[in-house]
Amino acid sequence: MSMKPIDFDRRYGELDQVVSAYLGQPADDEQDRPSRALQAYLRHTWHTRPWALPVAEQQLRAYAHNPPGRLRQRLGEFYPVPDIGLPESEIQGWLLLLADHIKQSVENGEVPRPSPLPDTHWEWHARFPELGQFLGGWFSQDMPDEFTDHEAAVRDFADSTDRTLVARLVGEIRELLALGLEEADHALAVAELGMELEPPGDHSAGSWLSTVADELSGFGAEYA
Repeated sequence: MSMKPIDFDRRYGELDQVVSAYLGQPADDEQDRPSRALQAYLRHTWHTRPWALPVAEQQLRAYAHNPPGRLRQRLGEFYPVPDIGLPESEIQGWLLLLADHIKQSVENGEVPRPSPLPDTHWEWHARFPELGQFLGGWFSQDMPDEFTDHEAAVRDFADSTDRTLVARLVGEIRELLALGLEEADHALAVAELGMELEPPGDHSAGSWLSTVADELSGFGAEYA
């Protein structure tokens, strides 16, 4: 029987956040240099959930020193480390190296500077979670089979989603647009966040996002 969610989070929740940051990224951490994936995790976590960093260090060390035995594996009460491109014999040392990097960052107050553009796929979704849900859920390749056009999909999102989440999405879109990115970066952003279609009509990715934010703000006024 698999673990209950609260037990999983208590033992492995932040460990999972760290390891998930490596999906699609090389685990090429060195003693004097954290990898690109770990730098993205540190940057985002320092600026959003700094209290989670000591939890991550503790969970990484606990897992490395006490890997799941056969009983826990048979019961499903363990965290299966995804394939991050390292031999199984190197996983323990890698987890301890990550814990050391996080400990050094916390103890020395080494806070990574904010970056206008997220550096990894994980960081895009960690920084813009509601936008990722919106683009990936309503604008996949299946969208033309479900809706007549982009506007209909936006309206369906507005009609079926809690107003608090709609407001968060509008805020994330405004934040992205306020970064002053080039249009190529806007196109990169929507692709990283799950959009599999081109914007409608003559819209660029940036102009379409601006229109969506205006429309969703209007829906909020309509239903207030």
